[in-house]
Amino acid sequence: MKVVETAIPDVKILEPKVFGDERGFFMETFREEWFKKDVADVTFVQDNHSKSSQGILRGLHYQTEQTQGKLVRVIQGEVYDVAVDLRKNSPTFGRHVGILLSDENKLQLWVPEGFAHGFYVTTELAEFVYKCTDYYAPQFEQRVLWNDPALDIQWPLVNGQAPILSEKDKAGILLIDAPVF
Repeated sequence: MKVVETAIPDVKILEPKVFGDERGFFMETFREEWFKKDVADVTFVQDNHSKSSQGILRGLHYQTEQTQGKLVRVIQGEVYDVAVDLRKNSPTFGRHVGILLSDENKLQLWVPEGFAHGFYVTTELAEFVYKCTDYYAPQFEQRVLWNDPALDIQWPLVNGQAPILSEKDKAGILLIDAPVF
């Protein structure tokens, strides 16, 4: 696996070695020893899997306690994935990394603790899987508004149409009002 640096040093793109022929392909998606040495010394405790239709945007989510680092990838379709730095003492506070993840490019994104995370589905359907460093704790969940002008995220909205949001995500707050780390 190859680590690709991003504009925010703690956020990493992981590019697997893919071995394929006419029968299909094989790739290693996670190796604990390598990950701890080359990416982050963390332990994963929960795996999640979501399926979403085109135009759905999930995010920007984070937990103020039981904070979660996430290793994310797409196994069907494509999403635009975003990590926003919410660490107030970080030189990259309020900045984000955005990347297309797909079943074709097989890239993964490491989103450390202290970041809000979200994704937007660009294909007809997408299945998204991710590992978490702590358990989901809805009582600590927060949401930053996906289109906060201060973040200036250039979401690749299909046909320029507004994304489909959950009621909770519609009620997201601006970064300036959000609890941060």
